[in-house]
Amino acid sequence: MLEPLVATLITSAARTITGARSLWLGCGPQAVQRIYFANHSSHGDFVLLWASLPPALRKVTRPVAGADYWQTRPLRRYIINRVFNGVLIDRERKEPVDNPLQPMLDALANGDSLIIFPEGTRNLEEEGLLPFKSGIYHLAKSYPQAQVIPVWIANLNRVMPKGRFLPLPLLCTTSFGAPLSLEDGESKEQFLERSRAALLAMAPEHS
Repeated sequence: MLEPLVATLITSAARTITGARSLWLGCGPQAVQRIYFANHSSHGDFVLLWASLPPALRKVTRPVAGADYWQTRPLRRYIINRVFNGVLIDRERKEPVDNPLQPMLDALANGDSLIIFPEGTRNLEEEGLLPFKSGIYHLAKSYPQAQVIPVWIANLNRVMPKGRFLPLPLLCTTSFGAPLSLEDGESKEQFLERSRAALLAMAPEHS
């Protein structure tokens, strides 16, 4: 099987190009079920976050990605399905009766951890976060036993800015914060704002 070798090559390249450092500030790399949620500025975000995990955690952690992007080309399909065992979601919702969260709920029911991007799309601004989609709230409500971990990815959008062929030699960091959980009586709006604030607090300019 070539997939483990390809995964090693991709993760090694990601760490070499970005000089990535993992900062476990509010939690440790423990073998517990988690929902990692991060800021989103590049298609390489989930690769860098996944590469930042110890090998044992990578085996049980699945990135959530849009099927409309990753299913369009054979190489993308191979990488997301065979190498990363990604959870693909239909962001276009061709069938309105389908629950777009179901693939993620199935993965959590299987005991997997997830990597999600609650902004829903890439944020091309230099600072701040887009408003969070409601999916993270529903996942936290459906699986309260899973730790919800904020992860700030710093500098990746500057390493490979749009239109540039070669990466810039900048240091990237993935900062892992303290676990969150849905509190008793907490509304969807309150949880989304609290989780968004927790992630923004991990940004270097806020730390």
